Amino acid sequence: MTLGATLGSTSRQLPIDDTVRLAREARDAGLHSAWFGQSFAYDSPSLAAIVGREVPGLQVGTAAIPVFGRHPLVVSSQAQTAQAATGGRYHLGLALGTRHLTETGFGIPYERPIGLLREFLTALRPLLETGDADFHGELLTATTPYSAAVPGAEPPVPVLVAAMGPQALRVSGELADGILPFLAGPRALAEHVVPAVQAAAEAAGRPAPRVVALVPGVVTSAPDAVRETAAEALALYERIPSYQRVIGLSGAERAADLALIGDEETVAAGIRRYREAGATEVVFTATEMNGEDDRRRTWKLLGELNGGRPAAARGRAGDQATGQPSGPEEVGVDRSQ
Repeated sequence: MTLGATLGSTSRQLPIDDTVRLAREARDAGLHSAWFGQSFAYDSPSLAAIVGREVPGLQVGTAAIPVFGRHPLVVSSQAQTAQAATGGRYHLGLALGTRHLTETGFGIPYERPIGLLREFLTALRPLLETGDADFHGELLTATTPYSAAVPGAEPPVPVLVAAMGPQALRVSGELADGILPFLAGPRALAEHVVPAVQAAAEAAGRPAPRVVALVPGVVTSAPDAVRETAAEALALYERIPSYQRVIGLSGAERAADLALIGDEETVAAGIRRYREAGATEVVFTATEMNGEDDRRRTWKLLGELNGGRPAAARGRAGDQATGQPSGPEEVGVDRSQ
């Protein structure tokens, strides 16, 4: 299992130079990956491409781009460009989004999200793998009069879906390379999320999917104060039905109950529980919520648990040997389907 962190979110937009600096620090601390949320501000694949090119050895990804308001041809171009720019270190995360942001922001109806996700993935996969598509569905069409392949975009970009509900997990297991669950604790992963996506992948004859668990976490000497901060920062998720469901399935009452907050031993033990529950990768979010000193302390632990070597020192061959493992989860991502 590899460990990474988010560097950008809808609530924390940093200048690009500062983001690159943080990414270098993450790599040098030994983190394996850096992830970026998608909002109405930065374009996450572009930001990941810049960071990945400036910081060799660090895996980069988006978590996650809503499929409403996008088209597979456009997303394929973005993802392949990022893959070529980073030398094969980019990971594409997709999401259903929410009715509120879809209809308010784009002015389009939030209808048949699971159907759209299935058609989007069906059209996108051949684009990423061959540069060609000839898909005519009920909800979208994607055809290539000439090749859409980007030189150097190899290997094909891995696709993950922000899925936790039964229908989205089924589609993700059948058509994606993995999932990006957020606020799904070890119990929810082990009993509900991982079995569902694995069963769908097996039925479709696909390899076991990656499970990239996004987890709020901070290594700190002031756990009570940080937990109060986390409770305030994460409270909005408790009002969203999809997150209410998975928080309950995790055996928690509040979103902050699922944050890994405490000393090194406490946080390391929490990470082990995610691994035992079936997570193939853990990405820490909100590591900056108690300031820079605790963020660095958190990243230091993650690097040590990754093997104690900077990502660049591990080398590209080592990254590929682990099957290309790869920010905070966005409010605009609905995983209830």
